[in-house]
Amino acid sequence: MSESAIPAVAAPEHRILRRAEVEAKTGFKRAHIYQLVKDGKFPKPLRLGIRAVGWDSVEIEQWIADRRRERA
Repeated sequence: MSESAIPAVAAPEHRILRRAEVEAKTGFKRAHIYQLVKDGKFPKPLRLGIRAVGWDSVEIEQWIADRRRERA
C-alpha cells in the first residue's frame, strides 16, 4: 500500500473552552474545578486576559476520556 493510500488521521481541533462550557462538559461547578486544578487533578486554565481564562478543549476531552478509562 502506498503512503498516499493511507488515510490521514485528523488531529483534534484545539479550541479554547470558557468556564461555563467546561462546567457543562464535566458536570462540575466553578469551585470544584478550581480545587481540582489546585490539587493537580485537572488541566490548568490558560490566561486569556486580566479577568478571563479558558481551557484547551483537547486537554479537557483527554481528561474526560481518562476518567472513563478509570471507571471501566
